[in-house]
Formats: sequence, structure tokens, C-alpha cells
Amino acid sequence: MSDAPTLGALLVAARRRLKDAGIDTADIDARLLVEAATGASRLDMLAAADRSVAPDAVERLQKWLHRRAAGEPVGRILGAASFYGLDFALGPDTLEPRPDTETLVEVALAAVRAGRIAGASPHGDGLRLLDLGTGTGAIAVTLLAKLPCARGVATDLSPGALSVARDNAHRNGVGDRLDFAQGDFFSAVSGSFNLIVSNPPYIASAVISDLDPEVRLHDPLLALDGGPDGLDAYRTIVGDLHDHLVPGALFAVEIGWDQGKAVEALFGTAGLVEIEVHCDLGGRQRVVSGRRSTQFD
Repeated sequence: MSDAPTLGALLVAARRRLKDAGIDTADIDARLLVEAATGASRLDMLAAADRSVAPDAVERLQKWLHRRAAGEPVGRILGAASFYGLDFALGPDTLEPRPDTETLVEVALAAVRAGRIAGASPHGDGLRLLDLGTGTGAIAVTLLAKLPCARGVATDLSPGALSVARDNAHRNGVGDRLDFAQGDFFSAVSGSFNLIVSNPPYIASAVISDLDPEVRLHDPLLALDGGPDGLDAYRTIVGDLHDHLVPGALFAVEIGWDQGKAVEALFGTAGLVEIEVHCDLGGRQRVVSGRRSTQFD
């Protein structure tokens, strides 16, 4: 009889180890790490729990559990994360895409599918989107994956992030519809768009040291630091918005949970109309959207 541990036993032990380490998401993290370390599928975890696991897979899992118990996020350990049902590789110059950001995707998709984007059909025909500060490319890639007729441009100041985003676009089948440009927000692009989205840095500089270690120690500072009040990136973007947003187009950004009123005011100074603050599934303010009036100049 083999003494090799089974999938089921490994999962139980992994959950216990992460819970003992105080990891709030121990159950799901343990499952993801066991699946990745052993090559097991979600179905295997349920239907083949008594399957023996090879020693090299057990050793790999133990190393990963040690890293997770020390506070390293699962996505960083595995080098990839899931976002809106798609898989995205991570890099040292990218944020790990998080479920809260899916709110921004939902807002943009709802506007397109409702026919509320000037010049674009509900399937994205005629849609030209711009993602400012793309990171992994999660927002732009997801929108293009869901809107098969749309095209887009993604920018980032970091060449490393752009390399990761480009790979993610190809792995998710939209590489031929997404172009990339290196630069600070609008500095790298020309022309106009009928949908502009961004998840810019929005953490106030003074509170970065107070962030959860999983963010503070593993996400790049460039993608976090929004200046003294967290609003520097929004001011920069809205200052150049009129050169790139066509009449009737939509502009939407992710925000910090307490920035709704401030970003809403910035949208107003930019001449946007139909400004809305949208909440995430946790009920916190997460996205501000606005439309360029046909009278905007």
C-alpha cells in the first residue's frame, strides 16, 4: 500500500495550515494551491479525493504553502490570477487584478450593450476603447473578449507591464485587436476614443505604509501611489480628456472607497455629464463614470 498522501488529505492539511497562519481566505487559497501543485482539476478535487499525489508535487505544495502563510498572495505564488473568468499572467510591474475592478468592466459593458456609447453597436462594432495604465491588461482584454467587434489601445508607463499585458492579450485571444503604447496616460496616444477606462494609482502617499502587507509588499508602488490626496492621476487624466473623448463617449475610472465625491467633482470640472458613482458588490463606491456632452469642446 502506498504511503503517498491523497488529494483529499493534502487539501485538508493545506486548509488547516493556512487557517492556523491567520489567512482569511484559507479555504479557497488551499484549493487553488493544491490544484496547481498537483495538476488536479476542480472536478478531481471532488471526485478523485483518494488519488495519490507524487512526492515532487507534495514538495512543491509545501513550499507554496510556506509562502502563502508568510503573506504572499496566491496570484504572486502562481504567477497568474483569474479576472472576470479569464486568466492573466502577473509580473513585478503589475497589480494583481482584483474582483473589485470587475465593477469597472461591468459599468463599461452595460453601457455598450445598452447602446449608450456613441458610434458603437451593442456588440462593440465601431467601439474604440482606451485603457490608461493597463497593468496586466485585465480591463482592456476582458472588454475586448466580451465585445468581439471592438478594438482598443492600452497604455502603461512601465515597459514590463506592457510586455505582460501584450502576452495576456494573446493568451486570451484578443491580441490582434489591442494595440499597446508606452507612456504616462495620454502622452503615448493620439486620436479619439468612444470609451476610455482606467484604474489609476489612487492611494494617498501617506497611507501606503498602512496598507495590508499583501498589497504593500507585493504590488508595485508606481501602481499604488496617487500622490498626497490620492487624486493626482485623476487630475492629469481629466486635464487632457477633451483631446481624446469623442462627443457622446463614456469615461469611467476605478476609485478608492472614499473618493466618490472628489472624483465626481473632477468629472464636473472636465465638462462631463450624466456623472454616476457606482458601488461594488460589497456596497462600497468603486467606479465613477461620465459622458462627454455633444456640446463639450
